[in-house]
Amino acid sequence: MKVYLVRHGEAVSSQSDPRRPLSEHGLAEVRKVASFIKHLEISVEHIWHSGKLRAAQTAEVLTGVVVGKDYSAHEGLGPDDDVAIIADEIKAYDMDLMIVGHLPFLAYLASLLLAGKETANVVALDAGSIACLNRSEPGQWRIEWMITPVILP
Repeated sequence: MKVYLVRHGEAVSSQSDPRRPLSEHGLAEVRKVASFIKHLEISVEHIWHSGKLRAAQTAEVLTGVVVGKDYSAHEGLGPDDDVAIIADEIKAYDMDLMIVGHLPFLAYLASLLLAGKETANVVALDAGSIACLNRSEPGQWRIEWMITPVILP
């Protein structure tokens, strides 16, 4: 099973727009990452996002290159939500999944899955980044690959 952790692209400031949509730069970077991963032919059962506009916009761009049967907001993916709840959901899951969300939530979730504790700080997810985590056996996770906009041409 694979879980793709995606941090939303760069958003505008809350002073510019309280809903905090993606900035032009953020949208361009998400599109760049999406274009890069297109050849991977990623297929997931679900694409979950937090429901916040910037995460929904990022997920929408990715639906153009990721085959997903369901694209929707999912409870418990806010920046400060309890990662243990989602980790438990993932443990019961056996299909590939993409989660589009925020820091610190995604960093804590990756740390909990990979190292067994939220504060292990095992991955740095810049805006627009994707980390592919692979579970080979129950409770055995590893980072398979990671893409950040800054490394792409």
